[in-house]
Amino acid sequence: MASRTARNVATARLASTIGADVAVTRARKAFAGAQRRTELDEALSLRTAAQVVESLGSMKGALMKIGQMASYLDDGLPEPIRDALASLQAGAPPMTGELAAGCIERELGGRPEDLFLEWDPVPLAAASIGQVHRALCIDPADGLEKAVAVKVQYPGVDQAITADLANADMLGNVLGLLFRGLDPEPLVEEIRERVVEELDYLLEAENQRLFADFYRGHPFVSVPRVIGAFSSQRVLTTELATGARFDEMLSWSQEEKDLAAETIYRFVFRSLYRFHAFNGDPHPGNYLFEPGGRVTFLDFGLVKRFTGEELAVFEQMIDAAVLHPDPARFRTIVEDVGLLRRGASVSTEDISGYFEAFYAIVRDREPNTITSAYSSDLVRRVFNTESPIAQHTTLPRSFVVIQRINLGLYSVLARLHATGPWRAIAEELWPMTSGPPATPLGEAEAAWLATR
Repeated sequence: MASRTARNVATARLASTIGADVAVTRARKAFAGAQRRTELDEALSLRTAAQVVESLGSMKGALMKIGQMASYLDDGLPEPIRDALASLQAGAPPMTGELAAGCIERELGGRPEDLFLEWDPVPLAAASIGQVHRALCIDPADGLEKAVAVKVQYPGVDQAITADLANADMLGNVLGLLFRGLDPEPLVEEIRERVVEELDYLLEAENQRLFADFYRGHPFVSVPRVIGAFSSQRVLTTELATGARFDEMLSWSQEEKDLAAETIYRFVFRSLYRFHAFNGDPHPGNYLFEPGGRVTFLDFGLVKRFTGEELAVFEQMIDAAVLHPDPARFRTIVEDVGLLRRGASVSTEDISGYFEAFYAIVRDREPNTITSAYSSDLVRRVFNTESPIAQHTTLPRSFVVIQRINLGLYSVLARLHATGPWRAIAEELWPMTSGPPATPLGEAEAAWLATR
């Protein structure tokens, strides 16, 4: 693990290098033709990608986590940056079985082979903060043997992330250089708060219990139960879930992929609008699939809870953009909430055109398909530094995690090429419409709701 001083120096060097490169490139573009400006942008993307990945790849902490969060955004990102970040998605190399056993002994007071009936020292998965082991235990809740997944945090990763987050303002400066309209302060504060929360497995256990309780008995959404007797701040034990991984599910029929996509969509928006919480890591690795649309949701370390006031703003935006389209009212809402700088020198029609893409799949009542072209367009709208609208937009804290719906969720659904009556499903889930069931899954969900 790199020392804090070394990490500070590396991050400062990254910001300085990128900042200088951006400034030089912008100066050159001012005197270049269209083709030359494109060449300069591509060259900057290549250099930036190499610099970012070199820095993130040596850090098993917050910066690597942020890099991984961006790595699965499809071709909406500039290709060199996307390809370079993809190298981070595989996660960190696993720690040895002995290191994991030592962490469990410190946290739970005993060696894993003594605490568990069976313990597999070879991890099931390794990521940026911890790794998961398979085990068998007696569940104190009912005295029965249970197959469990035991997530063990890397020793020292909390100090590494603390060092990374001390440099979060530097990261904000880099983002501010790349995206001129962005106010990096709320973005950095939200990232800092959410990433720190991911270090606390007791908080993750609480989050997971809340979701498991909310979805208990659901016909097609499953959340593994937490085994509290074998959990601590750095160890989290849950029931071992089974199912197909995302890549395997991609080989299933389109009908099955559409059902899986509908379940993910329902889970995200029912949780948001009815539970006021968003599991903010819509990542292909966080799902397990079974035929018929049944999905098990994993990893509740990054959960954002929203206030009634914040949800009211989202509902107002939907009303002005979809239910009762009113571009002038929509502009007032996004200005009031801080998404758009008040008095920006762009027309209301252009603003409406820019934002309406984020509501495109729910504007029409006919079934439509979420394509890679659509998800890419959303990403490009966020990352297009030359857009006359984007230069006047920024990201308030309440929208930092919710933006992952636009960038993360739709990227996942696009990979499924998912088709569905998204407007009708949304109207089931939106509190201001509470529409009737629109699909067989909706009917099953309505029957479940009637029992609650």
